[in-house]
Amino acid sequence: MNILSRRTKGEVSGSSNSQEEKIPRSESDPEGKIPRSELTSEDNGAGGHNDLHRGLKARHITMIAIGGAIGTGLIIGTGSALARAGPGAILISYSIVGFLVYLVMCALGEMAAWLPLASGFTGYATRFCDPALGFALGYTYWFKYIIVTPNQLTAAALVLQYWVPREKVNPGVWIAVFLVTIVFINYFGIRFFGEFEFWLSSIKVVTIVALILLSLILALGGGPDHDRKGFRYWKDPGAFNTYIAKGDKGRFLGLWSTFVTATFAYLGTELVGVTVGEAQNPRKTIPRAIKLTFYRIVFFYVLSVFLLGMLVPYNSDQLIFANKAKSSAAASPFVVAIKLSGIPHLAGILNACILLFVFSASNSDLYIASRTIYGLACEGKAPAFLARTDKRGVPVYSLGISSLFALLAFMNVSDDSKIVFGYFVNLVTIFGLLTWISILVTHIYFVRARRAQGITDDQLAYTAPLGIWGSYGALVSCSIIAVFKNFNVFTYSKSYGNFDYKNFITGYLGIPLYLIMIVGYKLCFKNTGIPASKADLFTGKDKIDREEEEFLKQQALKGENKGGWFYKTFISWLF
Repeated sequence: MNILSRRTKGEVSGSSNSQEEKIPRSESDPEGKIPRSELTSEDNGAGGHNDLHRGLKARHITMIAIGGAIGTGLIIGTGSALARAGPGAILISYSIVGFLVYLVMCALGEMAAWLPLASGFTGYATRFCDPALGFALGYTYWFKYIIVTPNQLTAAALVLQYWVPREKVNPGVWIAVFLVTIVFINYFGIRFFGEFEFWLSSIKVVTIVALILLSLILALGGGPDHDRKGFRYWKDPGAFNTYIAKGDKGRFLGLWSTFVTATFAYLGTELVGVTVGEAQNPRKTIPRAIKLTFYRIVFFYVLSVFLLGMLVPYNSDQLIFANKAKSSAAASPFVVAIKLSGIPHLAGILNACILLFVFSASNSDLYIASRTIYGLACEGKAPAFLARTDKRGVPVYSLGISSLFALLAFMNVSDDSKIVFGYFVNLVTIFGLLTWISILVTHIYFVRARRAQGITDDQLAYTAPLGIWGSYGALVSCSIIAVFKNFNVFTYSKSYGNFDYKNFITGYLGIPLYLIMIVGYKLCFKNTGIPASKADLFTGKDKIDREEEEFLKQQALKGENKGGWFYKTFISWLF
């Protein structure tokens, strides 16, 4: 069978290799049986296909990784953060959160390079730490993406109002068109999805690069106004704005409020961990995508918010208007920068690019949602029929149920419903933070387990640069952000006597829900955490080793892949 259509789950025989026999089985598999997530359909008796196909090439993984990180949070969300806190605050917060994201990705990369599981990081939590954590992480991540997918569809419909007002065409029409389109793209198989998302992500990358270059030119006086702005706005009105309170306290609160915005902008960077089950030669492609995350963060995020702070003062009337605008194009701070520099007709072009941004995001979000619930079903933590795939390796039932939740987008057809649905968006950030926290905890347990079982760093395809201590530091930082995420709820109630209970509930609901799932799973299944010496680090590894050898052998016979000529010539140098 061609390696491009090989199964991702184990064809592990009953007789393990000698190294595998020496490793004690995990408590999740006390009888030495292969976990359900590693069984073929013939083994688990599902009565059909239960396998994904490795159809994502290196260029697909690379572009999906960066494309998933570039979204409306960066190109639109930075405007409200700039108006609230100033250019110095957003530069600090985006830099710090970007470094935390890099540590999360490094932790994920170390585990994925050792054992690329089809179930992604939920499988790592189950095997290396505690099945209860895998259960809570899987559903937390699924909740996040069944909420953010309809939200992205709504954003796409709102962007179109720049050309077609809602009085002429109801946004529900555009939502229906986009929803049907992304369902078909996901249904046609991983190769079609990978290729389609590759080109959409390429356009996103080119757009961001163009915006960064344009911002640099405008800051240096190359615009129609020939105004060399430099750091003028850092002096007047200043680098830091006050928020809620006056003086230094207000400036600190303004800075802290942008950490939440920065976190929302970076959410989705970890989606490369979901693609490991469908990646060709994952031992090479996954570490490569993750190692270069640091440079992408610096280039796409830190540099863009730095230049934006040079072009737009935080007290600009147009920026304040943009944050209240209904059109996503009008709400982008980059459009404000273009208008302030006197460039005509460019706002419409940027709006078209933003439409591609949100459409690509909704497409990849639905993909992640379907693969997440599929992984849970493979592990026996969701109904078994959700693990069924068709002959193209598409988990059709998981795709179908995830698509049903995307119908929540139609809540936004009514203006009143937008307020209610806006609270759902508040949940996305806390679900994302809990995902990062879970990945970091899993990595800490993974490092302990491989040390207890005598696996040294030189045996790994990739190791996290800062090791276990980097994960400890990122874990503490992400926990602090999660706990104080909605600090303004308490501050406002103290200053003005009005407690915003709606934002309090939606802002913190994810935390008790996450803890209830962990405790509830433990109570129902009476399981305990997995000791480091008994963590299952080897089941399925020998099969992946054989896949890697066969893939490299076939690549050598076929010669260099010519399909990625455009990527190699014009885009790959960015990464």
